Amino acid sequence: MPDQLETALEGLNLFSTVVRLALALLLGGILGFERGRKRRPAGLRTYMIVCMASALVMLTGQFLTETFGCGDPARLGAQVISGIGFLGAGTIIITSRQVKGLTTAAGLWAAACMGLAVGAGFYSGALVCGLFLLVIMTCMSKLDSFLRVRSRQISFFAEFQSMDTLGGFIHNLRSSSYTLYDVEISRASDSDLVGATFWVGLPEVTDHVQIIQELSCIPGVCYLEELGAI
Repeated sequence: MPDQLETALEGLNLFSTVVRLALALLLGGILGFERGRKRRPAGLRTYMIVCMASALVMLTGQFLTETFGCGDPARLGAQVISGIGFLGAGTIIITSRQVKGLTTAAGLWAAACMGLAVGAGFYSGALVCGLFLLVIMTCMSKLDSFLRVRSRQISFFAEFQSMDTLGGFIHNLRSSSYTLYDVEISRASDSDLVGATFWVGLPEVTDHVQIIQELSCIPGVCYLEELGAI
């Protein structure tokens, strides 16, 4: 019985087609649920569609090869790898402060690759990859936040009333125990406010929330937020 089941799963038939598409839906849904829970641009349905459609592409390539006896079953899958970049680019948001959505875009690309593996019948590879991706998006996200909060370096974006107040803020930083590594100044054409991104070193491990609160209270600061990886 196990041998018959393995043969059925490896071949191209209705049973293996249903199993592969269902597994792709499940794996994509698990990743999409994690992204959707964090309110990212691509969530549950997007990941499920990408993963299942990628599996279908591989099934189609296998079907065409077996039916007509010619062609490369991996050719359609190769187009998915390059084509998914357009969808991933749509989830990346670039602002004057930071870039968001990179993890979501990478997750979509990985979901497509995982779907291709399922569609090709490489079940073990898809399952192991799905498990590792889930660990990266959950446990590693918490570890990254843990390390970033306890880092002796902090980057933040701030807006000031004028260049004079910005200069006063920089002077305040340099005269204190902070180490100013770099500052990037930007000014919007439709606003009188002056924006700047700072990379600052801390004298000791300190709660970043407390640092942000202290810096926000400096006169002339209109807005201030910490920048982090998304």
